[in-house]
Amino acid sequence: MIITISGVPGAGKTTVGKILAKKLGYEFFSMGDIRGRLAKERGLDINQLNKIGEKEDWTDRKTDEYQKKLGKRNNIVVESRLAYHFIPHSVKIFLEVDPKTGAERVMKTEREDERYESIEETMEALEKRMESDRKRYKKYYGIDFPDKSKFDLVIDTTDKTPEQVVNIILDFIKNKYSS
Repeated sequence: MIITISGVPGAGKTTVGKILAKKLGYEFFSMGDIRGRLAKERGLDINQLNKIGEKEDWTDRKTDEYQKKLGKRNNIVVESRLAYHFIPHSVKIFLEVDPKTGAERVMKTEREDERYESIEETMEALEKRMESDRKRYKKYYGIDFPDKSKFDLVIDTTDKTPEQVVNIILDFIKNKYSS
């Protein structure tokens, strides 16, 4: 089985993905981490990389091609906005969160590719990131992100711990995919 986790910034995609993979004994892959390293290698933050990506597809293509290759594997969890598209046979999970809660969570993370001074600045940066993502995904793939109808399970993580979200996913998989 392959599980893909998509969603909005600060919804807990990476945290939930890591916990889920560990509980299942699966490997975990984060496209967000790969893109963050790509930005850092070029002396950029993630928002600057995304802005370049609105005109130049190299910022996305390398990661997207990697996801397609991951789709040939098994027993993995992939965190990525578009993994559901590149790995269509996966169990597709979408995590959403209240924008303020998402911004608070992002501010608490230790990611070098995104640092902000206030909740307001973080919320504005995350909205700009989502807008850039929407533009790029529409331009390069004709995808209207986030179209939640493409997902098997949508979870609002605003008032949930990562462990609660993982348990919801595990229950969903057990009920839907167990024989």
